[in-house]
Amino acid sequence: MNIWEMLAVFVAGISAGTINTIVGSGTLITFPVLLATGLPPVTATVSNALGLIPGSVSGAIGYREELKGQGRRVLKLAVGALIGGLTGATLLLALPSTAFETIVPILVALALVLVILQPRISRAVQRRREHSGAPTHPDGGPLLFAGLMLASVYGGYFTAAQGIIYLSLMGMLLDDTMQRLNAVKNVLAAVVNSIAALFFLFVADFNWTAVVLIAVGSALGGQIGARIGRRLSPTVLRVLIVAVGTAAIVQLLLR
Repeated sequence: MNIWEMLAVFVAGISAGTINTIVGSGTLITFPVLLATGLPPVTATVSNALGLIPGSVSGAIGYREELKGQGRRVLKLAVGALIGGLTGATLLLALPSTAFETIVPILVALALVLVILQPRISRAVQRRREHSGAPTHPDGGPLLFAGLMLASVYGGYFTAAQGIIYLSLMGMLLDDTMQRLNAVKNVLAAVVNSIAALFFLFVADFNWTAVVLIAVGSALGGQIGARIGRRLSPTVLRVLIVAVGTAAIVQLLLR
């Protein structure tokens, strides 16, 4: 990487760490930047997963107040996230690279749809809570465990919009505030990134320069996201994610 590419990766890491802490989908920023530096898709994904660990941990620490009283819930859901993340990481390396290059544009497109539909999902969740008189399971029950585990398989394979999927599932199945659910989301993302990265360290190719730049940037971004996340406009974030994600799809299709 030249100095400008390194700067771009570092800035992308800050942006991804910030957005991941607030809503998710930061990979839609780092992934196309890594591709633009010339890294192959699988190497870019592995390097990205390794680099985003400090950002996930930083974001979880920034939301520590919202995590109080949720220890049992977090521990239970983290088990499913760990199993799913390891499965997704295995699939990433088990499938041929041609399959990955075919699947990723579809995954990015689906992630963008989730980003665009997030306001509708939030309103649907709110209406469900207002009209449903049935008690909700404090941990979401087997349905939430299974859903988050499947989402973590996707997260271990390709992390874009993983956090949004988590929030959507928890919002529908848990009776709690979105800020507290967001805190749980940050912990689950940290678990998936960490288990996938640990697996990648031993069996996959990655770029240490990219890993270090994203790691430092995402750690800073995690703190920024935790501090100012409630003040930022979700619409602005969605526009940014959709723009960068669309550029990623175009770049992948033209490779």
